[in-house]
Amino acid sequence: MAGGRMKYRHFNRSSSHRQALLRNLVTSLFTHESIATTWHKAKEAQRLAEKLVTLGKKNTEASKRKAFEIFYTPHELVPKLFGPIRERYENRPGGYTRVLRVEPLKPDMAPSAILELVDWKYDMRFQMTAKTLVKERAEGREEPREMTARNVEKVTRFRRGGKQALESLVERFGDLKIKERDNASNVEKRWGGSV
Repeated sequence: MAGGRMKYRHFNRSSSHRQALLRNLVTSLFTHESIATTWHKAKEAQRLAEKLVTLGKKNTEASKRKAFEIFYTPHELVPKLFGPIRERYENRPGGYTRVLRVEPLKPDMAPSAILELVDWKYDMRFQMTAKTLVKERAEGREEPREMTARNVEKVTRFRRGGKQALESLVERFGDLKIKERDNASNVEKRWGGSV
């Protein structure tokens, strides 16, 4: 492309290999609704996944044909895309996926991330907000902190029955005992000595 900037990540692969990689990631994402991969691959797969959800919301014959071309297992995933996923994001104007950075398992690994569809059963931000509310209520706070209140508004805005679902999750988490991590004992166990 003469004079233009790079429009996408090439991943040091040929065009067909790169497209196969992205199709595989998106197929896994819509199958499991959450996948772990490298951060760069997650950002590229996020672009394709957002386009697929937009196709699902259009719900035309042409958009179904396009989805059949992208998925590796279209007979399983196209009905899911044009059924429950379309209904879930019916009122949401965009932002159907989320990329969360996570620590790599080994020091020499590439930056890792989790790519997930938002507003699903095991949405990470939804669960983290519920856990934060449990901690704040255990501290005796009547009203949540400003940042927590913003996160509550974000995770419940487009979710059907979002406030009730959050409160039921807070009650479930409140029944569990939150144990504090003792870093010194973890280090002792790992290295076999005292710190």
